[in-house]
Amino acid sequence: MKNKFDISFARSLDEKDPLSKYREEFYIPQHNNVDAIYFTGNSLGAQPKNYDYYLNQALADWKLLGVEGHFGGKSSWFDYHKNLTKDVSELVGAKETEVVTMNALSVNLHLLLTSFYQPTKKKYKILCEPNLFPSDLYILRSQVELKGFSADEAIVFLPTNDDGVCLEDDIWNTIEANSDALAMIFIGGVNYYTGQVFDIKKITTIGHRYDIIVGFDLAHAVGNIYLDLHNWNVDFAAWCSYKYLNSGPGNVSSVFIHQNQINKKPFRLAGWWGHDSKNRFALQDKFEPINTAEGWQLSNAPVFGMSIYRSSIKIFNEIGMKNLIAKRIKLITYLDDAIESFNALSKINLKIITPGKPEKRGSQLSILINRDGEKVYKNLKDCGVYVDWREPDVMRIAPVPLYNSFEDIARFYHILFKCI
Repeated sequence: MKNKFDISFARSLDEKDPLSKYREEFYIPQHNNVDAIYFTGNSLGAQPKNYDYYLNQALADWKLLGVEGHFGGKSSWFDYHKNLTKDVSELVGAKETEVVTMNALSVNLHLLLTSFYQPTKKKYKILCEPNLFPSDLYILRSQVELKGFSADEAIVFLPTNDDGVCLEDDIWNTIEANSDALAMIFIGGVNYYTGQVFDIKKITTIGHRYDIIVGFDLAHAVGNIYLDLHNWNVDFAAWCSYKYLNSGPGNVSSVFIHQNQINKKPFRLAGWWGHDSKNRFALQDKFEPINTAEGWQLSNAPVFGMSIYRSSIKIFNEIGMKNLIAKRIKLITYLDDAIESFNALSKINLKIITPGKPEKRGSQLSILINRDGEKVYKNLKDCGVYVDWREPDVMRIAPVPLYNSFEDIARFYHILFKCI
């Protein structure tokens, strides 16, 4: 279609989009007093306009009640984390007993690995993808060394093609080839660098076939792709709340622990908030963990951060992931077409390295630029386009269905020509 990327045509698509009204629920960063093109929700989500609804309640309770806010007020702080449980469990396909919100992501991953990475002399290796987020790799290495093994020997990386993408047959073959030595498979549900969406269900099924614990960092997956963690029998997972879930920089993390694993009562690092709430404040020397994911809590809730998370996550379950995914597919298809059109008319080639058809991708497209990539990125930034640059030559673009529009993509398309 000749006029497919005209602004007027894009606006007509937005007018037909039943979710377009939700853009008004968010603050869009500004550039020269107009909305910027914000394609970095995969790194930090936009701020919801109602972010302070529950925050103001908590602040008022602190102001008026002081310490009595722990058990009084509109939402007592003693069990504030429970205000998130229902919405979080629905978002990831879990039972309410299998999720809890606490701490920050890296802290939670350490807590989970302490429980579920239990190597033996024979089965001690961990399989992960090579472009694993650096923090996750540091966590794996330190956990391996804590258990007395060499990280260089114990950590096995999946092979990739030249673009850093793991081919499916290579994933299954690598698991089977190392099955006797693998204690754990630990993968990002969506790879942060390439945007590759992994088949969580199949990876878990194959891992369990060989008695391997399977866990995921879902930081780039939650609020982005469909998840059914309980029915997929995932052993454990954790995610942050500030990317697609829009709860603010560095905010709290949630975890999933399958009921089968909870019932095994594995070792965990103990803290008073994981102790049976009936006698949590009593003087005693024996830890009595709650028999749910709550039993992994260490400290009392960071209420103010959780209050913002509480506001943002309500929007997801109001809309439903099915509807968000349907719009995501349309946005990614439109962006894919825009890049194809650009390549046909430009001397610079933009190669999409994110594998799969639009319906199999998440919100992120990773783009390999064959020359002057960093210069193009800086020019886009100067024009009010928020994208993400990853060395040596990859630009990450993430149109988020909650607040991005078809017009954003059309504007990006025209600005891109000016930036070359």
